[in-house]
Amino acid sequence: MEEAKRDEEESKQQQIWSWGAGTEGQLGTGKLEDEYLPQLLHLPFLSSAESISTLACGGAHVIALTSGGRVFTWGRGTTGQLGHGEMLNSLHPKPVSSLQSYVITQVSAGWSHSGFVSDIGLLFTCGDGSFGQLGQGDYRSQSTPVKVDYFTNNFVNQIACGMRHSLVLLNGGRVFTWGRGTTGQLGHGEMLNSLHPKPVSSLQSYVITQVSAGWSHSGFVSDTGLLFTCGDGSFGQLGQGDYRSQSTPVKVDYFANNFVNQIACGMRHSLVLLNGNQVYGFGSGKRGQLGISKDKIKSINLPQVTCGLEDVQIVSISANGDHSAAIDKQPITKQLLI
Repeated sequence: MEEAKRDEEESKQQQIWSWGAGTEGQLGTGKLEDEYLPQLLHLPFLSSAESISTLACGGAHVIALTSGGRVFTWGRGTTGQLGHGEMLNSLHPKPVSSLQSYVITQVSAGWSHSGFVSDIGLLFTCGDGSFGQLGQGDYRSQSTPVKVDYFTNNFVNQIACGMRHSLVLLNGGRVFTWGRGTTGQLGHGEMLNSLHPKPVSSLQSYVITQVSAGWSHSGFVSDTGLLFTCGDGSFGQLGQGDYRSQSTPVKVDYFANNFVNQIACGMRHSLVLLNGNQVYGFGSGKRGQLGISKDKIKSINLPQVTCGLEDVQIVSISANGDHSAAIDKQPITKQLLI
């Protein structure tokens, strides 16, 4: 009877699968090797009453946020990005114990740093700080999440961690950025790094509702569906019709007659989701990450419709490195894939 009950409980549990590069433990399988087929993870901390609500994949580490506001991390930890209080890799998911007294509502994984937002608008960062991307006013790395005191009197809604820069969206729609800025990705009107969070002044007349950080570019969506981009444009990833970089956010005129819901910035490409569920891609396409053609495309500098999703109700998009993902409105299974 007890065994049957246990089997029933296990069948109700959410399942997490991982595959791909695993030489630094980022697959959570307990092995230091790549996996060419999806591997089911053993996650004893999960119960039928709690599930994973968000998975954030960084350069070689993963952050898992549960529906109860708990945080688990694994993978590469050599700059402290796992937040375990040590600069070591982890082959298995481990709780970020210093955050256990907080309810975390949003997480982001950069190349080698991590960000965490609580339900009361507090912001914590850890990991590589060599470009000031932790927002702590120095270049030190941190192995435990540290509160970003700059926002003590503000309510943080979202953090987006790029390769070596960070974006924050406040409750009222204002945007602050910091870290590496040598290609203009901070949007401050100059191509310089910033140790401290600074407001993106050119966006202050807009209410921004969503931000995304690529490796060296950034995207911003307003409450009226306008899209702005800045940073490295050498692969057309800004969607401006050229290959120039921009140090100030520039409106993407291609979508002037559309309502943009979301932008997702990858390594050198971008995806956009419109209000009508259409997905567009632009930037580098050499690995097929734009999804616009069966043929290999080096790069495009204007948005093009992603093929094969025209009759699907897409509700969310994601981009990182040279790959892309989309979620439709009708989930088929209770499985998360990373």
